[in-house]
Amino acid sequence: MDTTSFALRHIGPNSDEQKAMLNTIGVTSIEQLVSETIPAGIRLEEDLELDAAMSEQEYSNHIYKLSQLNKVYKSYIGLGYHPSNLPAVIQRNILENPGWYTAYTPYQAEIAQGRLEALLNFQTMVIDLTGMEIANASLLDESTAAAEAMSLLFAVRDRAQKKAGVNKFFVSDLVLPQTIALLETRATPIGIELEIGNEAEYNLSNEYFGALLQYPGKNGQITDIKSFIEKANAENIKVAVAADILSLIKLEAPGKFGADVVVGTTQRFGIPMGYGGPHAAYFATKEAYKRDVPGRIIGVTKDTNGSRALRMALQTREQHIKRDKATSNICTAQVLLAVMAGMYAVYHGPKGLTFIADKVKNTASTLVSALESLDLEQVNTHYFDTLQIKADPVKVKYEAEKREVNFYYPDNNTVTISVNETTSIADLNEIVSIFEAVTGKKGDKIASISEVDTIPNELKRQSEFLTFDVFNTYHSETELMRYIKRLERKDLALNHSMISLGSCTMKLNAAAEMLPLSLSSWGNVHPFVPEEQAAGYQLMLNALENQLTEITGFAATSLQPNSGAQGEFAGLMVIKAYHESRGDHHRNICLIPSSAHGTNPASAVMAGMKVVVTKASENGNIDIDDLKEKTELHKDNLAALMVTYPSTHGVFESAIKEITAIIHENGGQVYMDGANMNAQVGLTNPGNIGADVCHLNLHKTFAIPHGGGGPGVGPICVADQLVPFLPGNPIIKTGGHQAISAISAAPFGSSLACIISYGYIKMLGAKGLKKSTEVAILNANYIKERLEGYYDTLYTGENGRAAHEMIIDCRDFKTNGIEVTDIAKRLMDYGFHAPTVSFPVAGTMMIEPTESESKAEMDRFCDAMIAIRKEIDMASKDDANNVLKNAPHTMEMLTSNEWLLPYTREEAAFPLDYVRDNKFWPSVRRVDDAYGDRNLICSCAPIEEYIDA
Repeated sequence: MDTTSFALRHIGPNSDEQKAMLNTIGVTSIEQLVSETIPAGIRLEEDLELDAAMSEQEYSNHIYKLSQLNKVYKSYIGLGYHPSNLPAVIQRNILENPGWYTAYTPYQAEIAQGRLEALLNFQTMVIDLTGMEIANASLLDESTAAAEAMSLLFAVRDRAQKKAGVNKFFVSDLVLPQTIALLETRATPIGIELEIGNEAEYNLSNEYFGALLQYPGKNGQITDIKSFIEKANAENIKVAVAADILSLIKLEAPGKFGADVVVGTTQRFGIPMGYGGPHAAYFATKEAYKRDVPGRIIGVTKDTNGSRALRMALQTREQHIKRDKATSNICTAQVLLAVMAGMYAVYHGPKGLTFIADKVKNTASTLVSALESLDLEQVNTHYFDTLQIKADPVKVKYEAEKREVNFYYPDNNTVTISVNETTSIADLNEIVSIFEAVTGKKGDKIASISEVDTIPNELKRQSEFLTFDVFNTYHSETELMRYIKRLERKDLALNHSMISLGSCTMKLNAAAEMLPLSLSSWGNVHPFVPEEQAAGYQLMLNALENQLTEITGFAATSLQPNSGAQGEFAGLMVIKAYHESRGDHHRNICLIPSSAHGTNPASAVMAGMKVVVTKASENGNIDIDDLKEKTELHKDNLAALMVTYPSTHGVFESAIKEITAIIHENGGQVYMDGANMNAQVGLTNPGNIGADVCHLNLHKTFAIPHGGGGPGVGPICVADQLVPFLPGNPIIKTGGHQAISAISAAPFGSSLACIISYGYIKMLGAKGLKKSTEVAILNANYIKERLEGYYDTLYTGENGRAAHEMIIDCRDFKTNGIEVTDIAKRLMDYGFHAPTVSFPVAGTMMIEPTESESKAEMDRFCDAMIAIRKEIDMASKDDANNVLKNAPHTMEMLTSNEWLLPYTREEAAFPLDYVRDNKFWPSVRRVDDAYGDRNLICSCAPIEEYIDA
C-alpha cells in the first residue's frame, strides 16, 4: 500500500473490496459499470488537466508556505469585520472536532439534540441582545440577512400597501457599502425600489413600506434610531436595523424602540475573519412574522414521553414545500459558526461580554484623547468602536502600512479606525505613533485605558440580557469543555457511522484539509485589505477557480456565492444580465422539472423570473414531449432551464444533450444544479452536456464539512458568453467587466472554507478525483444490489444502473401501518442516520453512500435495512405498538423498571450483533413536531412555559 497516496485514505473500499462489490453487482470492472451508467455521448475523452496529486505531507508544507504569503497586518478597517479572540476551548472542541463539523442538518431531531441545544443558545443570545421575539438559527452573512429583512418586510406589507403597489425601501447612507450592493442585487428583480439617503433628513411617506438603518453607522456614528423608528412607525413604515452585536451590550436593543427586524453578524464573537467568511449572521424579528422568517428556526417541543425535546420548527416554510411561493431560497445556515458564536456567549456570559464591550468602547475613547493631543479632529459625536479622523489618507496609509497597520480610507480627508477586543495599549501607542509621523507632532503616551462616556443617554442599554443559567454557569474551561462534550454525545455525526443522505453527499472531511483553518495566517486576514497583503489567498482562490473551471468544462468561475442556493440565484442573475445585454429584457420564463430541488423555483422567483414546471415521465426522467411543448409555447420569452444532472431521481438521463439543444434553439440558457456533481467529476461535466452555467456545492462534492447545517459554499462556473457578468464587489474588484452587483458581503465569499476544497483537489489530483467518482457510483450500485428483493429501487438508468444515489420505494409498507418516517426513526436504533426522507418523492428514501464509505460500513447499513424490512413484515396496521412505531428507543426506556412492550429490550436496542460494539443512544424519544409548531418557543424558556401541566 502506498502510504503517501491521499486517494487510498479518502476512498473507502480497497481494491479487493471493490472486486467483491463488482462481482455482487454483476460486472467485471468499474469501467463496465460506468459505461452502463453514464451515456457514452457525454463521457469525457481526455483526463482532467490538473496538477499531480500531492501527499498529505507535501500538501501540509505547501499550504503553510502559501499562508506565509499573506501579510497579517493589524486590522482596524471595520466595515463589519473585526479581529476577535477565539477561545482555545472552543477552537479545540468544536472547530477542530469532527463530532461537530461532520454532523448534518438536524432534520432527524432525535439524534441531533446537542447541536439543536447549541443553536437554541444562539437564538436566545440573539433574541436577548436585539430585544426581538424570535430569531432564526443563523444566516449567511450580514448583507444577505439585510436583504432577507427587506424581502420579509416587502412580503408582510398590509393589504392596503399591496393594493396601492407600495414598493419603496429607504436605506440609510450609513449602511455598509457591501450591504447596499447586495440590496441592489436583490431589490430590482422582485420589484422593490431602493432610495438611499441621509436618515436624519429624509422625509418618509406612505410611498415606503420599509427602511434599513445601521447601528452604529458604517463610519462609527451612533444615530438616533429611536426617533427614526417612532416616525417611521407613525407612517406605517416597518424598520429593519443592522446592528453590531457587541455594541448591543452597551446600546439599547433595537426591539425596545419598535424595530421590526434586527440583523447583523456574529463574527466578532470569536470567529476568525478568514478573508470574508464563513461567519454566522443573525436575523431576529417579531413573532407575527414567524411564517415569513428565512432559514431555520430551532423550537422547543416534547417527545413521546412528554419530555423536553428540540427540533427545527415551522418546516412548512421550507422551499421544498412552498417552492415558487417561497419568499426566500435560503436552505442552509452557518451552523458550525453559530454554535461557536453561541458558545462564546456561554463561555463569557453577560459579565464577560460586558467586560469585553466596555474594553472596546473605552479603548476607542482613550485613542480619541491621544489623537486630540495631536490636534486631530475626531468627527463622531457618539461612538462605540469606530472613529472618524480628519487627516490626509495618502500620508496616513503610507505610514500605517510601513508599520503593518490597516485603517479604512472612505474619502480624501478621512481615516476611520475600528478598534476591537484584541486591541492592546501597545497597539494604541503604535496608532498614535503613525499619526505623530504624519503630523510631525508629539502626542500623549497612553499608559492605561480610561473610561469616557461616548453613548447618548437615551440609547444606553437598560434591558437585561443572557439571564438564563446556560449563560451563567460554564465560565471555567473545565466546565465548558464538559458542556460541549455533553452536547456532542447527543449527536450522531460522520465520526460515528455512515450518513447516507441522497443529494447531500456526506463524504469524508479529511483532517489534512481541515487543519490549515486553524492557522492565524489564514484566519486573521480582513476581506478588504489591499490584494498584495492577501497574496496567499489570491493564489489559492485563483487556483481553486481554475480547478473548478477545468472540472466543469467551463470558461470561468466565481467563488462569491456562499451557499448552494446563493449559487443558484447568482447563476440565474448572470443569465438575466446576459439576456439584458442583448436587449432581451422580456426573457423571464424559467423552465424547471417537477423533480427539481425546492430551492430552484425559489431562486428563479428571486431573480425576477416566472416559473413554468415541466413534467416527469413514468421512469422519472424529464418528459421530452412536455418540455418541447412548453419551450415552443414560451420561446419568445424563454430565459432558462434549470436542470439537475444526474437527475434528482439519481439517473443519468440519456437525452440530456437533446434537452439542452432544445433550450438553446429557442434562445434560452441552461442552468445545471450542481448538487449531484459527485457523479460527474472526471467522467463527464456540465460543459460537455451543453449547460451554460452551474453552481457547485463545495460542502458536498468538494469535501467542505456540513457542520450541522453549514457552512456551505456555492460557486458558479460559466461558459464564455456569461463570463463578463460574474458578480462584483463595491470595495474589492471582482467579477467580469459587466459584473452584476454583489451576491454576498465578501468579495470571494467564504474564503477560509475554500482552502478545504483546494486541498481536496490538490491531494486527489485528476486520477484521484476520477476514481472517487467511479467508486461513488460503485458504492451506490452495490447497496442497490444488496437491497434487491427487500426494497424496490424507484428509478434506474436504461441499463438498470443507479448513478451515485438511488431512491427506494417505501410507500407499499403503509399496508402494514408503516410510514417512511418509522424506518428513519428505527435506523437510529441500529446506529445510523436515515437517508433522505420523502424527497424528491413522498414515501421514499434516497440513499447516497459516497466514495468514502468502506464495504464493511455499507454492509452494516444494508444489514440494518434488511433487518428493518423483516420487522416491517411483522408489523400490522391494527397494532401500532411495534418496534418501528416506538422507535427510537432511549437508554431511559431500556433501563426502566417497567417494560410493557410486546418485544424484548434486546430487540429494541440491540437488534443486530454489531450494534453492541458501538451503540448510539438517542437522547429523546420521537419528537412531537405539531405540538412545537402550535406552541412556538425558540429560546431557552423555562420548562413550564411549553409543557402542559
